[in-house]
Amino acid sequence: MNKVYARPKALKKAVFHYCPGCGHSIIHRLIAELVEEMDIQDNIIGIPPPGCSVFAYNYLDVDMLESAHGRGAAVATGIKRANPDVLVFTYQGDGDLAAIGTAETIHAANRGEKITAVFINNAVYGMTGGQMAPTTLLDMKTTTSPYGRDEKIEGSPIKMSEMLALIKGAVYIERTAVNSPASIRKTKKALRKAFQVQIDNLGYSVVEILAPCPTNWKMGVLDSWKWVDEVMVKEFPLGVVKDTTGL
Repeated sequence: MNKVYARPKALKKAVFHYCPGCGHSIIHRLIAELVEEMDIQDNIIGIPPPGCSVFAYNYLDVDMLESAHGRGAAVATGIKRANPDVLVFTYQGDGDLAAIGTAETIHAANRGEKITAVFINNAVYGMTGGQMAPTTLLDMKTTTSPYGRDEKIEGSPIKMSEMLALIKGAVYIERTAVNSPASIRKTKKALRKAFQVQIDNLGYSVVEILAPCPTNWKMGVLDSWKWVDEVMVKEFPLGVVKDTTGL
């Protein structure tokens, strides 16, 4: 019998440390599949700043370089400019890209850096205890907003993809999810296109991925996946936010 589904070569034989139902493990697999399918394992560098995915180098068998919290875009810029023929991607959470790393992200996009941002949005600080993040929804309870996020006190959720879409150098931005087989397939397609945008030197690309966080949302796995569809996508609609690539 022919094997039709196997571990990608770019995915190490290591047990994920992620909580059950977390989206990171799914996204890691998708990246590993694309690395193999696009034959770029020897020509790709990942930048995972601190966050739940800080140990991504334990799972993805590609060159990886850590950055300080929020500095993924800045480090990726330096690597890409020194090695323009290498595919460089950041792997950042909402507490990183949309908070401490906002300046680096916006200015990298404004310069049209030929890098790709894989932006994981689970609306909470996952690694440090479930605090409110810039993308936390209104009325959503976290350890630092125990009564729910109050717009008058903490403001509204930041929509980074829509903000970045206003910048000329950002040429491809899509928001997807990983809470169903159909959404997982769309996410892989978006990641493939984002990598191709970089290979073709067209500009800055972003794939924002809505990912469940059952532990910090204090939900069961199935309920957290339903919550993405029933609540989260109302604030963060799925689909292509910007595409000027012509691909």
